[in-house]
Amino acid sequence: MSFLSWLGGGNDRQLAEEQYAGRESASGRASRKRRERYHSGGATRAARKGQAWDDASRRRERQGGSR
Repeated sequence: MSFLSWLGGGNDRQLAEEQYAGRESASGRASRKRRERYHSGGATRAARKGQAWDDASRRRERQGGSR
């Protein structure tokens, strides 16, 4: 591929397949990172925080107090 070949236009899909073969796409990488963050404990932390709030709420109800 010459330096100025992009000026002539052409088949971008073919160029992408040749130049970026085997590489992860940006959107694929972003979705993989989102999945990794979700499974790394972010959801677990939120669940624990919600459970702690619920437990505290139940304690307040049993004690008869209010905020």
